[in-house]
Amino acid sequence: MSVSPVKRQKMESVLDQLKHHTTVVADTGDFNAIDEYKPLDATTNPSLILAAAQMPAYQELVDDAVAYGKKLGGSEEEQIKNACDKLFVLFGAEILKRIPGRVSTEVDARLSFDKEGMIQRARRLIDLYKEAGIGKDRILIKLSSTWEGIQAGKVLEAEYGIHCNMTLLFSFAQAVACAEAGVTLISPFVGRILDWYVANGDKKTYEPSEDPGVKSVTKIYNYYKKFGYKTIVMGASFRNTGEIKALTGCDYLTISPKLLAELSKEYVKLTPTLSVKEAQACELEKIHLDEKAFRWHHNEDQMAVEKLSDGIRKFAADAIKLERMLKVDVISCCHLP
Repeated sequence: MSVSPVKRQKMESVLDQLKHHTTVVADTGDFNAIDEYKPLDATTNPSLILAAAQMPAYQELVDDAVAYGKKLGGSEEEQIKNACDKLFVLFGAEILKRIPGRVSTEVDARLSFDKEGMIQRARRLIDLYKEAGIGKDRILIKLSSTWEGIQAGKVLEAEYGIHCNMTLLFSFAQAVACAEAGVTLISPFVGRILDWYVANGDKKTYEPSEDPGVKSVTKIYNYYKKFGYKTIVMGASFRNTGEIKALTGCDYLTISPKLLAELSKEYVKLTPTLSVKEAQACELEKIHLDEKAFRWHHNEDQMAVEKLSDGIRKFAADAIKLERMLKVDVISCCHLP
């Protein structure tokens, strides 16, 4: 239903209303989008950094990262790896100048099944931020929600005080294991779950409240609040604004610039759909998952198994593309007179 111009002047946009109930996070590496929509936090991943790094506006950051890799020396592979880590931190540092909260920086998806490798890479990223004058309290390290990733998050949180954002989360088993590990935040995906059901089922459209991704995050939110877990639930990977509005009241929602723009131009009354009070009244049973139980329950969810592996492959592929882009710059630097 359209809103008259007079009422629109008095009414807040859906985006502004959403911010009263949920912490809005920008899912982008584009500084302009962050400046425009003024989120509290921001998230990045290899795909977003790859896209941003190819924009002429950010060439200086790419050049600085390459120069850093060259300065540390070592093999070409080591230089590229160091340049890549530095680029992620340079983008994160610039984003932090524009937001009051935290930025999420992702560990290489190719380490998704290497617990110790993830711990080492996470600590390296935190050290790079420290060199840039940024404390670990403003950083969330993103890890894949594999069993190994979740255990890496547990160690980073408990032993090093490094806050973690568990990403590529599709199953209830993953969410339970993350809560038991005591990580700071999880990013359960919404749109990618919908994609799977549309591709693999007869039903091609869903009302927001019946959207499989929305239902997944709702169940996770209710479980966490019922049993008093402190881990923040941040819905992610949205396909449309209906999914976002159906999760109003969720702790955090990380939203792309395109959907932030749509929400900022929409003027309808927004009503929270999730609340701690209602969650605590839900009939849910508390469960415990050791490694064997986790692997079994996760494996029973075909969608989650396929989307987790697909997500890891795609992030890894974009990390490789980013390294190839940096390799060209490293090589060209080597041949400068």
